[in-house]
Amino acid sequence: MRTQSVWLVLVLLTLGLTLLSCIEADENDPNAAVGRKDMYIVVFEQMPIVTYNGKIVGLRGTAKYFSEHWRKSHKRAHVSELVRKYKAYLIKEQDAILEKFFGHDLCEKLYRYTHLVNGVAIALTAEEAVRLANFPGVERVQKSYKVYKSTVHTPEYLGLPKGVWAQMGGPAGAGENMIIGIVDTGIDPTHPSFAAGGLKPYGPLKKFRGSCDVATEFPRGSCNGKIIGARYFAAAAKKDGAFNASLHFASPLDGDGHGSHTASTAAGNYGVPVVMNGFHFGNASGIAPRARIAVYKALYRFIGGSIPDVIAACDQAVADGVDILSLSLGPNSPPGGSTSTFLNVLDIALLNAVKANVLVVQAAGNGGPYAKTVTSFSPWVLSVAAGQDDRTFPNTLTLGDKRIIRGTGIAPPTAGVPLYPMILAQDAVAGKGDPALSPSDCQSPQLYNKALVRGKILICTYSFDYVFGGSTMQQLEKTIKTLGAAGVAMVVDSDTSGGKFEPIPLSIPAIVFPNSVDSQTVLDYYNTYTKKDRTGKVLTWGATATIGNGQIVTYTKAVQQVALFSSRGPDVKDFNFDEADVLKPNVMAPGYLIWGAWTPIGTDNPAFAGQKFAMISGTSMATPHVAGLAAMLKAKYPTWSPAALASAMVTTADVTDRQGRPLQAQQPSPNSTPFLQAATPFDMGGGALNINAAMNPGLIFEAGHLDYVKFLCSLATTKEVLGATKTACPVRIGVATDLNIPSITFANLVGTKLVPRTVTNVAPLGETYTITIRNPGDFVVTANPAVFTIGVGLRNKQTIAFTVRATKVSQAFSFGMITMKGSLGHTVRIPVSVVNKRLK
Repeated sequence: MRTQSVWLVLVLLTLGLTLLSCIEADENDPNAAVGRKDMYIVVFEQMPIVTYNGKIVGLRGTAKYFSEHWRKSHKRAHVSELVRKYKAYLIKEQDAILEKFFGHDLCEKLYRYTHLVNGVAIALTAEEAVRLANFPGVERVQKSYKVYKSTVHTPEYLGLPKGVWAQMGGPAGAGENMIIGIVDTGIDPTHPSFAAGGLKPYGPLKKFRGSCDVATEFPRGSCNGKIIGARYFAAAAKKDGAFNASLHFASPLDGDGHGSHTASTAAGNYGVPVVMNGFHFGNASGIAPRARIAVYKALYRFIGGSIPDVIAACDQAVADGVDILSLSLGPNSPPGGSTSTFLNVLDIALLNAVKANVLVVQAAGNGGPYAKTVTSFSPWVLSVAAGQDDRTFPNTLTLGDKRIIRGTGIAPPTAGVPLYPMILAQDAVAGKGDPALSPSDCQSPQLYNKALVRGKILICTYSFDYVFGGSTMQQLEKTIKTLGAAGVAMVVDSDTSGGKFEPIPLSIPAIVFPNSVDSQTVLDYYNTYTKKDRTGKVLTWGATATIGNGQIVTYTKAVQQVALFSSRGPDVKDFNFDEADVLKPNVMAPGYLIWGAWTPIGTDNPAFAGQKFAMISGTSMATPHVAGLAAMLKAKYPTWSPAALASAMVTTADVTDRQGRPLQAQQPSPNSTPFLQAATPFDMGGGALNINAAMNPGLIFEAGHLDYVKFLCSLATTKEVLGATKTACPVRIGVATDLNIPSITFANLVGTKLVPRTVTNVAPLGETYTITIRNPGDFVVTANPAVFTIGVGLRNKQTIAFTVRATKVSQAFSFGMITMKGSLGHTVRIPVSVVNKRLK
C-alpha cells in the first residue's frame, strides 16, 4: 500500500495537479464505506480565492489589501503571495473537515479547487454524500455529470481585414498580448496554425502564470509562445475507468481534433494555406490571429468530459491569468443536484471567473431546433448560437440529353470533356461481398462487377445508413477508387436522409442530390436510357453524364441564418425545465461548415482522418468566433468588465439583412431544405455577430458580481446563495428582471412591471439617443425617458425605466425590440421576450 501511495503521488505531481495527501480506502477495510462509489464535488463553506473578503483568522494583516485589489490586480506579484497563503489555509481546512468526517485520511481527492470553488472532487457512496452534505463546514455536495463537445472564409465574411484588423495594425496586431483559455480536447502543437515563427516572434507575458505539461507525444517546445501554456485534466476520467492512455494521451495532445479546431478559429495564425486532397481551399485565419492560446484539455475522444475535470481546468485557467475563457462544451440537459441551474457547481465556478474579470464564452448547445435545449444557462456567461453563413458548395451533373441537374459536393470534376456512361449500383452487383451491406450504399467493392463499373459514373444512394449506420463517405471513396469508376452520383432514398448530408471534401469526382425531386430526375433519366430484359438484367447502358467542379466555392453575400441544429431558448431555471427570466442564447456567430485546424490522428469526424484541416459544424465552432472578438475588444478596452465586453457584442448584433428583412431561422421540413421563418431572440439572442460595430458600441450595460448575487437572491434562498457565492443577500433583493443585462425576459408576466436599465456611454463624445420600441400584440413596452442625452466622464450614465404591460393572455412567448439610436450614429438594441399567462 505504501508503494502504491508513493507512486500515485509522484504521478499526480508529474501531471502538475494540486492533489492528494491520502488514498481511497481498501474495499476490505472494515472502516471503509460500503457500496458503490461515484464522483462528487464537495464545496466547503469557506470562500474560494476570488471571493475571499479577508475575514479569516490569522490572515487579517493582509486581508483588506487583498479583498480591495484582487479583482483588478490579482496578476501582480505582491498579491500572489496573499493568494499562496490563503490557498494553503483552504487546503488545511479541507483536510481537517474530511478527516473529521471519515475519522481517518483514507480518501482520494481527485482534485482540490481553490480559485473559483473551494472544494474537492472525491469518490463517495450515495449514503456518504448525503451525510457529508450535512456535515459542519460543508456547503453542498453535487454528483458529477458529463459534458460533451457542443475558418477560411469567416474573417472575410465578418469584415475583419478592412475593419477591426486594419484598426489594430493588421493581423499581426489583432489580439496582441491577449490570452484565450481553451477548455477542450487539447491541441496539436505541430500545426502551422499555432507556429510561433514569422517576422514578429512571441515574447513572454508576465501576466501569465501557467505552465506546460510535457510528455513523449507533447515534448518540450510545444508551448512556443503562441501556445503559451498547456495542461491536461483527466483524474475524473481515470477514476471512471474511461481513460485509456494509448487512446486519449496523458498530455495536452489533441487526439480528437475538436480542440485544435476551436483554438485555431479563435486565435490561429493568419494566412495558413488549407490544402486537402491536393486542392487549395484558401487560407485560414483565426479571429484574433495575434492572441495567445492557453490549452486546458478536459475532454477526450469518444468519452466527452466529466465535470470535476472541467472545473479543474477552468480553475487553473483563471489562476494562470487568461483573459477570455472559451468553452465549446456543455451538458446534454440541465444538471441536477441543485434547486437552480444557475447554482450548479460549474455555473458558480464560472461566476467566480467573471468576478476575477474573465469573460466566459460558452456554446449554447446542438439540440435545435427544439425549444428549451440551450445548455448554457447563466446571465454571467455569454452563450453562443450557431449561424450558417453565405458560403455554398454547388455542383452540377450534365446529362447526355443536355439537362443540368444541380447538386452539391466538394469534389473535382470528371476528367476531360466527354460524357461518361452511368451505371446504377444495383445493376452492377456481382453477387459477392458482405450480404449485410446494401449494394446501393456502395460500401464494399467486392459486391460489384469491376469490369462493368470501370470508367462509368456509379449511381449510389445516400441512405439512412450514412446518417445512423456504418456507411461513410470515406468508404464510398475507397469503393470508387478500387473499382476504377469515373466518379459517383449520389441520390437519396428520402428527403430526411438528404437533409442530414453535410458536404465534405472528396478526392474523387462526386455529386450529391440531397432532395428526392432531383434524385428522381437522375434515376428517371437513367431508367429511360437503360434497357433491361424481363428478369431485370441490363442489356445496354445508354445514360451518360459528366460531373462538374464542386471545389469552386460560391458566396451568396447573404447574412446568416440560424442553423437547424443550434439550440433554442427559452432558458430554464431548474432541472424541471421551468422557464427563466433570462435570455438565452445571447448572440449568434458562424458555426456551419467552418474550416479549422485538425490533427491527423483526430477521430471526432472520420471524414477528416489523416488530415491537417477539417470543415465541421456546431455551436462549438461558433463559440471561438466570439472568444476571438472578445480578445480584440479587451485589447482595445483593457479596463472593461466581462459584462461590458458581452454587452458590446450583443447590442450591436445584426437582426436584419442588407435589405432590412428580418434574419431567418432554419426549422424542420419534410424535405432536405429547411423551412425558414423570422428568427426570434430564442433562436439568435441579440442577433448575428457584427464585429466592426461591436468595437464601437456607444453604450454598454454594466453588471458585476454583486448584481449577479442579487439576481440569484431573487430566485433562491438566502442560505443557498450565501453558500454558493460566499456573499450575503442584500436587504433589498428585487426581482430577476432587475439585472442590468441588454435584454428583457418575462417567463410569466402578470399585469405591469417596471424594468430599470442603466446604460454607460463608452464613446469619446456625448450623444443624444432616441428610443423606439416595436411591440407585439400581447404586451406593450414604454420608456422613460424616451429621449436622453448622455455625456462623458462623470455624466456617462443614464437609467431608463421601462414599463412592460400585458395586454392579452398568451401561453407562448411574444417578442419585441427596443432600439436606441444615437445622434452620432450608434445603434443599441435590446430584445424583449414575454409570456403573459394571465393579466392580473
